[in-house]
Amino acid sequence: VYSLSLTHWPQVSSLNDTPPEDSIPLVFPELDQQLQPLPPCHDSAESMQVFKQHCQIAEEYHEVKKEIALLEERKKELIAKLDQAEKEKVDAAQLVREFEALTEENRTLKLAQAQCVEQLEKLRIQYQKRQGSS
Repeated sequence: VYSLSLTHWPQVSSLNDTPPEDSIPLVFPELDQQLQPLPPCHDSAESMQVFKQHCQIAEEYHEVKKEIALLEERKKELIAKLDQAEKEKVDAAQLVREFEALTEENRTLKLAQAQCVEQLEKLRIQYQKRQGSS
């Protein structure tokens, strides 16, 4: 995290107390070279003001880039969650289809069992009639 506090910079009215040039941060590592603030002319109030504004803008730019990175990460997380939810939805739909197929197969098998029981009962009755007649 790069943070530049401008509270230690001289106010425009107190330019006589300007910090030495080596205490002014010349580089914002997160900025491209062409966006780097140029060192101010310490004898010019306007130059110092422009430098301070540029530094503030650089800080804001850095904060916006951090926010974008966080939002991009959140976007990836949400896409992953959505993909997982869609996969689970597909899995659930597949399970519903399997359940319906198995329910139908169960119904068919119960019907076949009932027919077999009925047929077996008829055969028992016929067998008992034959046993009784012999």
